[in-house]
Amino acid sequence: MIFRSAQPKLRKLLQQFPAVALLGPRQVGKTTLALSLAEEIGEQALYLDLELPSNRAKLTEPELYLAQHEDRLVIFDEIHRLPGIFATLRSLIDQRRRKGKRNSQFLLLGSASIDLLQQSAETLAGRIAYEELTPFTVAEVAASGVGTADGLWNRGGFPDSFLAASDEDSFAWRSAFIQTYLERDVPALGPRIPAETLRRYWQMLAHNQGQMLNAAQLANGLGVSGHTVARYLDIMVDLLLVRRLAPWAANAKKRLVRTPKVYVRDSGLLHALLGIRDMEELLGHPVVGASWEGMLLENILDALPQTARASFYRTSAGAEIDLVIEFSAKQRWAIEIKRSLGSPVPSKGFYNGCEDIKATRQIVLYPGEEKFKLNAKTEVMPLQTFLQMLP
Repeated sequence: MIFRSAQPKLRKLLQQFPAVALLGPRQVGKTTLALSLAEEIGEQALYLDLELPSNRAKLTEPELYLAQHEDRLVIFDEIHRLPGIFATLRSLIDQRRRKGKRNSQFLLLGSASIDLLQQSAETLAGRIAYEELTPFTVAEVAASGVGTADGLWNRGGFPDSFLAASDEDSFAWRSAFIQTYLERDVPALGPRIPAETLRRYWQMLAHNQGQMLNAAQLANGLGVSGHTVARYLDIMVDLLLVRRLAPWAANAKKRLVRTPKVYVRDSGLLHALLGIRDMEELLGHPVVGASWEGMLLENILDALPQTARASFYRTSAGAEIDLVIEFSAKQRWAIEIKRSLGSPVPSKGFYNGCEDIKATRQIVLYPGEEKFKLNAKTEVMPLQTFLQMLP
């Protein structure tokens, strides 16, 4: 098993909170990670797969059943199958707190959905923490010695796709995953949207990877209202399949762009949506730069501390920064992502943006292996060097 960077974070949260939710898209490895933790804990862990009718039947009287396992960590897989259980969990947690038991009692696994997050947040407020499990990252793949960063970029980070025997097998898995998600998984999580409509919408987002959201254009293409397009985007973001990167909005003196940028989060799914089967096709496709930018963005955001804020910067005058990371009021990094070995030199708009936001560091990420300075303020480095520098 490839070691997941979320594992130590999950262990720490389990020590701090009575309930922890591990969220992520289907097939991203949540069950594998939870079962590995259960193996470490041994008999003190109880695993329930709520996709199985036999396990759901055990929870017909959840309070009675769970009272029999008071001293165990109960793992609920596919928690959205039993959303009504949150009120029972709250009562049990409060009862046990009164007895002085404050260690973690419940680990909830599920694909994020609007209703699930809202209900768990409202019912278990102050009792639950959330951890997201993403597809494989560059750091995880490098540490495992399995595959390459380019292979990860091409195939994406879903385990079955990345570890497939061939690019052909990987592409077939991703194509089937997309179809299954649209036809079965999205309806199971609540939204009732025709699968073909949602597929077209997802493909439109893929064609506009890393660009600012043009709701009117998408609405015209789908023959729906702008409000409906916004709802579709909310669904894809909540399912952790699409990233909505907010614009930086702290400078009232500049005419700033207010529209978010949108990315298909997993590069492998992006390529499958666009019919890109292998690296050769990818390198010749117009989306190649935006795809690489999206992959780096996901790896960076996954590694940031929870207190950091990420956005992009753009003004009507042409100043632009791909990624702004604010660690504190006095620590603000400006990141330019350039897929160029020969001349990773940012535009004048990047330097203007750095002045506008008063960046404390100016960094250009590129696909090379060396770290060097372009000038007194601007550093050029590969992704892995950058990740090692993060506080």
